[in-house]
Amino acid sequence: MFEQLISMVFTTSFGYSIIRITSPILFAALAAVVAEKAGVSNIGLEGIMGISALFGVLFAYWTNNWLVGVLGALVVGAFLGLIMGFFALKLKTDIILAGIAINLMGGGGTIFLLYLFTGLKGNTASLTTPAMRINIPLVQDIPVLGPILSGHSILTYVAFLLVLLVWVLLYKTATGLRIRAVGENPNAADSVGVSVLKIQYIALAISGALSGLGGAYMSMYYSQSWNTGIIAGRGFIALAAQAMGQGEPVGAMLSSLLFGFASALGNKMEGMPGFSSYLVAAIPYAVTIIGLVLYAAATIKRIKKTRK
Repeated sequence: MFEQLISMVFTTSFGYSIIRITSPILFAALAAVVAEKAGVSNIGLEGIMGISALFGVLFAYWTNNWLVGVLGALVVGAFLGLIMGFFALKLKTDIILAGIAINLMGGGGTIFLLYLFTGLKGNTASLTTPAMRINIPLVQDIPVLGPILSGHSILTYVAFLLVLLVWVLLYKTATGLRIRAVGENPNAADSVGVSVLKIQYIALAISGALSGLGGAYMSMYYSQSWNTGIIAGRGFIALAAQAMGQGEPVGAMLSSLLFGFASALGNKMEGMPGFSSYLVAAIPYAVTIIGLVLYAAATIKRIKKTRK
């Protein structure tokens, strides 16, 4: 039994699955990184992804163009991030509660919106315009690596490219410097003329846009349709990936790959004799909990060393 599982893990199809499953988590994890750097926690990742996933499908269907759908999802995500910022920063609502409200909208609200715009109930299987897959010249011909790295959606490559772009934004631009300054000490940033509210709004808009891309990935490539529960906790897993990655883009990517591996492993084990389906379904979430426990233990140890 375990020999069969091991033989399935060491295959190009398994490597391909890891990258495919990691991508939406990575989009959301980068979104969490940007928000946290500005000192605002975006708990609404799950809801933003769900709402953006729906509108990505709708925009793509209305225009018969998947790229318009992706851009539409990005804009909707950024708008939702700004809405969260308005309630939290302007109206002084607790940002955690604002995020929970967005998550609730992403659950029940999307079902209403789907019916309102299309008359459909539950899914958009008849409407979806899938995002395009591409084969990378030369890379696709490399033994072993070719089948793993090539043939993904364009959005997959965008997700991993964004790791570099977010790092550049945070550490090589004036805006990134302001974002980090506001997150570390808003009073000090304000004293030197940095608009704390403006920077936090910008961070939440960027965070929302990245989450929107993750939603578009889920509905236009991963599932190739929108349905209730499509995000399935990936927004919360992304928050864990951000924490485990020490709030850094590269660390968030590595943590996202870990969760992608766990999910891909669960998919491989599903239906195999000798494994409980309930146990298999819990693997990604169990890995999330274990990872956070290890992260918390390492953080406590580091704090104790600092105090000494």
